Amino acid sequence: MSPDDYCQQKAAQSGSSFYYSFLFLPPERRRAITALYAFCREVDDTVDECTDIGIARTKLSWWRSEIGAMLAGTPTHPVTLALQPHMVPYKLDGQHLLAIIDGMEMDLDQTRYLDYIGLQRYCWHVAGVVGILSASIFGYQDKQTLAYAEKLGLAFQLTNIIRDVGEDARIGRIYLPVNELQQFGVTAADLLNARHNDKFENLMRFQVRRAQDAYEEAFASLPQVDRRAQRPGLIMAAIYRALLTEIERDGFHVLSQRISLTPIRKLWLAWRTYIRG
Repeated sequence: MSPDDYCQQKAAQSGSSFYYSFLFLPPERRRAITALYAFCREVDDTVDECTDIGIARTKLSWWRSEIGAMLAGTPTHPVTLALQPHMVPYKLDGQHLLAIIDGMEMDLDQTRYLDYIGLQRYCWHVAGVVGILSASIFGYQDKQTLAYAEKLGLAFQLTNIIRDVGEDARIGRIYLPVNELQQFGVTAADLLNARHNDKFENLMRFQVRRAQDAYEEAFASLPQVDRRAQRPGLIMAAIYRALLTEIERDGFHVLSQRISLTPIRKLWLAWRTYIRG
């Protein structure tokens, strides 16, 4: 199996909405974004699938060394072998890859966030820089597009947090800020024990509104000259915003189930967004 095939398999197996946005890219850019996505999946799985924190830290340390090796021209892992040829052509910053690893390590150190400012710092590491790297691969003329991509990454991560509230709580992680739980009268125990009530719905309605505002802020900052090149990000946004609508329509029952869109609906949203540009 070639490095590109390895990354393609990693992306396809995830079932992520991101995969659908890659389908409309030219082959070279598609290979680059698929390699980047595979890297994100590898380091994320290192934390999520490893029950021994010490081993997880060791693996993340290895990935930091592997990024260094890739930048020096001596990668060994299929993902870095696939990613290396795209670093210079698309002006990808190795420090951003290391920042993603730092974000994954935050999950080993911290399971609560006191306020939204602290949560934003986490989101920047695990999603904002991914947005910047992705926008570089998609192509841009105006540097303002990188600011758009960073904001869009935040919106995506806020959506993930909303979708995965119950799933995260079951492994001891609560990303909803503590001061906002207090504001709406929801306790950590409510989340850990999947207690769905009016207070929880009000809290989640607030979270969805903030995520939707983040999408709007991102769209408003996207320069018109780069809108066509950045269509993959807009495709992802269309899918993620449809998911937010579905979660709200379902009554925010995210504590006991994972709400998702069907593959055919994701493909339809991707195609419609691509056609509309």
